[in-house]
Amino acid sequence: MITGILLAAGAGTRFGGDKLLAPLRDGTPMGIKAARNLLSAVDHGIAVVRPSDRPLARLLEKEGFQVAYCPNADAGMGISLAFGVTAAQDADGWLIALADMPFIQPETIRGIAGLIRAGAPIAAPRHQDSRGHPVGFAREFFHDLAQLSGDHGAHPLLAVHAARIEAFDCADPGIFTDIDTRSDHAMAYHV
Repeated sequence: MITGILLAAGAGTRFGGDKLLAPLRDGTPMGIKAARNLLSAVDHGIAVVRPSDRPLARLLEKEGFQVAYCPNADAGMGISLAFGVTAAQDADGWLIALADMPFIQPETIRGIAGLIRAGAPIAAPRHQDSRGHPVGFAREFFHDLAQLSGDHGAHPLLAVHAARIEAFDCADPGIFTDIDTRSDHAMAYHV
Protein backbone atom coordinates (compact mmCIF):
# COMPACT_ATOMS: atom_id res chain seq x y z
CA MET A 1 0.00 0.00 0.00
CA ILE A 2 1.32 3.42 -0.99
CA THR A 3 0.21 6.24 1.30
CA GLY A 4 0.18 9.86 0.26
CA ILE A 5 1.27 12.27 3.00
CA LEU A 6 -0.10 15.74 2.36
CA LEU A 7 1.88 18.30 4.35
CA ALA A 8 -0.70 20.95 5.24
CA ALA A 9 0.53 22.14 8.63
CA GLY A 10 2.44 25.26 7.64
CA ALA A 11 1.50 28.58 9.20
CA GLY A 12 1.20 30.40 5.85
CA THR A 13 2.77 33.51 7.38
CA ARG A 14 4.17 34.84 4.08
CA PHE A 15 0.67 34.51 2.63
CA GLY A 16 -1.07 36.14 5.59
CA GLY A 17 -2.83 33.03 6.96
CA ASP A 18 -5.43 30.54 5.67
CA LYS A 19 -3.37 30.01 2.54
CA LEU A 20 -4.64 26.48 1.84
CA LEU A 21 -8.26 27.67 1.82
CA ALA A 22 -7.54 30.38 -0.78
CA PRO A 23 -9.51 29.61 -3.96
CA LEU A 24 -7.92 28.87 -7.29
CA ARG A 25 -9.43 30.13 -10.53
CA ASP A 26 -12.10 27.39 -10.54
CA GLY A 27 -13.04 28.18 -6.92
CA THR A 28 -11.40 25.08 -5.42
CA PRO A 29 -9.26 25.83 -2.35
CA MET A 30 -5.61 25.26 -3.23
CA GLY A 31 -5.08 22.70 -0.46
CA ILE A 32 -8.08 20.69 -1.65
CA LYS A 33 -6.85 20.73 -5.26
CA ALA A 34 -3.46 19.41 -4.14
CA ALA A 35 -5.20 16.79 -1.99
CA ARG A 36 -7.38 15.56 -4.86
CA ASN A 37 -4.40 15.25 -7.18
CA LEU A 38 -2.48 13.23 -4.57
CA LEU A 39 -5.36 10.96 -3.59
CA SER A 40 -5.98 10.06 -7.24
CA ALA A 41 -2.61 8.27 -7.32
CA VAL A 42 -2.25 6.52 -3.96
CA ASP A 43 -4.05 3.86 -1.93
CA HIS A 44 -4.54 5.97 1.18
CA GLY A 45 -4.08 9.60 2.11
CA ILE A 46 -3.05 11.25 5.36
CA ALA A 47 -3.16 15.03 5.70
CA VAL A 48 -0.96 16.55 8.39
CA VAL A 49 -2.56 19.73 9.73
CA ARG A 50 -2.25 22.07 12.70
CA PRO A 51 -4.55 21.25 15.63
CA SER A 52 -6.25 24.64 15.23
CA ASP A 53 -6.94 24.22 11.51
CA ARG A 54 -10.38 22.57 11.82
CA PRO A 55 -12.00 24.12 8.69
CA LEU A 56 -9.24 22.72 6.45
CA ALA A 57 -9.32 19.39 8.29
CA ARG A 58 -13.06 19.02 7.72
CA LEU A 59 -12.67 19.65 3.98
CA LEU A 60 -9.81 17.17 3.74
CA GLU A 61 -11.83 14.51 5.57
CA LYS A 62 -14.67 15.03 3.07
CA GLU A 63 -12.14 14.34 0.30
CA GLY A 64 -11.30 10.99 1.89
CA PHE A 65 -8.15 11.87 3.82
CA GLN A 66 -7.31 10.68 7.28
CA VAL A 67 -6.37 13.82 9.19
CA ALA A 68 -3.40 13.77 11.56
CA TYR A 69 -3.15 16.79 13.85
CA CYS A 70 0.52 17.61 14.41
CA PRO A 71 0.92 19.30 17.81
CA ASN A 72 4.50 20.44 17.06
CA ALA A 73 3.90 21.78 13.54
CA ASP A 74 5.62 25.06 14.43
CA ALA A 75 8.90 23.15 14.79
CA GLY A 76 9.14 22.78 11.00
CA MET A 77 8.33 20.70 7.97
CA GLY A 78 10.58 17.85 9.08
CA ILE A 79 8.48 17.35 12.20
CA SER A 80 5.25 17.34 10.16
CA LEU A 81 6.69 14.89 7.66
CA ALA A 82 7.89 12.54 10.42
CA PHE A 83 4.50 12.80 12.12
CA GLY A 84 2.67 11.87 8.91
CA VAL A 85 4.90 8.92 8.08
CA THR A 86 4.60 7.64 11.63
CA ALA A 87 0.80 7.82 11.33
CA ALA A 88 1.12 5.53 8.28
CA GLN A 89 3.93 3.33 9.48
CA ASP A 90 2.45 0.15 7.98
CA ALA A 91 2.62 1.49 4.41
CA ASP A 92 4.90 -0.05 1.78
CA GLY A 93 5.93 3.44 0.73
CA TRP A 94 4.99 7.10 0.98
CA LEU A 95 4.52 9.96 -1.45
CA ILE A 96 5.28 13.25 0.27
CA ALA A 97 3.31 16.13 -1.23
CA LEU A 98 2.96 19.78 -0.30
CA ALA A 99 -0.54 21.22 0.02
CA ASP A 100 0.56 24.54 -1.51
CA MET A 101 1.48 22.85 -4.81
CA PRO A 102 -1.92 22.38 -6.48
CA PHE A 103 -0.74 22.28 -10.09
CA ILE A 104 1.11 18.95 -10.12
CA GLN A 105 -0.65 16.80 -12.69
CA PRO A 106 -2.23 13.58 -11.38
CA GLU A 107 -0.36 11.63 -14.10
CA THR A 108 2.93 12.83 -12.63
CA ILE A 109 1.93 11.69 -9.16
CA ARG A 110 0.82 8.32 -10.54
CA GLY A 111 4.22 7.99 -12.23
CA ILE A 112 6.03 8.50 -8.92
CA ALA A 113 3.72 6.02 -7.17
CA GLY A 114 4.35 3.53 -9.97
CA LEU A 115 8.12 3.74 -9.52
CA ILE A 116 7.79 3.09 -5.77
CA ARG A 117 5.43 0.17 -6.43
CA ALA A 118 7.97 -1.23 -8.91
CA GLY A 119 10.74 -1.20 -6.29
CA ALA A 120 12.42 2.20 -6.58
CA PRO A 121 13.96 3.21 -3.24
CA ILE A 122 13.24 6.92 -3.86
CA ALA A 123 11.41 8.49 -6.79
CA ALA A 124 10.89 12.07 -7.89
CA PRO A 125 9.62 13.84 -11.00
CA ARG A 126 12.11 15.52 -13.31
CA HIS A 127 11.32 18.26 -15.80
CA GLN A 128 14.01 19.90 -17.92
CA ASP A 129 16.76 18.25 -15.84
CA SER A 130 15.44 19.62 -12.52
CA ARG A 131 13.89 17.55 -9.75
CA GLY A 132 10.55 18.58 -8.24
CA HIS A 133 7.69 17.33 -6.07
CA PRO A 134 6.22 15.03 -4.88
CA VAL A 135 8.91 12.64 -3.69
CA GLY A 136 8.27 8.97 -3.05
CA PHE A 137 10.08 6.80 -0.51
CA ALA A 138 10.12 3.03 -0.13
CA ARG A 139 9.50 1.25 3.16
CA GLU A 140 13.24 0.96 3.89
CA PHE A 141 13.32 4.70 4.67
CA PHE A 142 10.72 4.59 7.43
CA HIS A 143 13.14 5.11 10.33
CA ASP A 144 15.00 7.91 8.53
CA LEU A 145 11.74 9.70 7.70
CA ALA A 146 10.31 9.18 11.19
CA GLN A 147 13.33 10.89 12.73
CA LEU A 148 13.29 14.06 10.60
CA SER A 149 13.14 17.42 12.32
CA GLY A 150 13.68 21.08 11.54
CA ASP A 151 12.42 22.98 8.53
CA HIS A 152 14.34 21.23 5.75
CA GLY A 153 11.87 18.40 5.24
CA ALA A 154 13.54 15.41 3.59
CA HIS A 155 16.26 17.42 1.81
CA PRO A 156 19.10 16.06 3.99
CA LEU A 157 17.93 12.50 3.35
CA LEU A 158 17.70 13.14 -0.40
CA ALA A 159 21.21 14.59 -0.43
CA VAL A 160 22.67 11.50 1.27
CA HIS A 161 20.84 9.12 -1.09
CA ALA A 162 20.99 11.17 -4.31
CA ALA A 163 22.38 8.23 -6.30
CA ARG A 164 19.34 6.12 -5.36
CA ILE A 165 16.70 8.57 -6.63
CA GLU A 166 14.86 7.28 -9.69
CA ALA A 167 13.57 10.04 -11.92
CA PHE A 168 10.15 10.15 -13.52
CA ASP A 169 10.66 12.33 -16.58
CA CYS A 170 7.65 14.51 -17.26
CA ALA A 171 6.54 17.69 -19.00
CA ASP A 172 4.88 19.03 -15.87
CA PRO A 173 5.99 22.48 -14.69
CA GLY A 174 3.59 22.08 -11.76
CA ILE A 175 6.28 20.06 -9.96
CA PHE A 176 8.01 23.39 -9.24
CA THR A 177 5.01 25.68 -8.67
CA ASP A 178 4.20 26.38 -5.04
CA ILE A 179 2.11 29.23 -3.73
CA ASP A 180 3.75 31.00 -0.82
CA THR A 181 2.57 34.60 -1.13
CA ARG A 182 -0.49 36.51 -2.26
CA SER A 183 1.36 37.52 -5.43
CA ASP A 184 2.05 33.82 -6.15
CA HIS A 185 -1.68 33.23 -5.69
CA ALA A 186 -2.57 36.09 -8.04
CA MET A 187 -0.21 34.67 -10.68
CA ALA A 188 -1.88 31.24 -10.29
CA TYR A 189 -4.96 32.72 -11.90
CA HIS A 190 -2.95 32.92 -15.13
CA VAL A 191 -1.86 29.28 -15.03
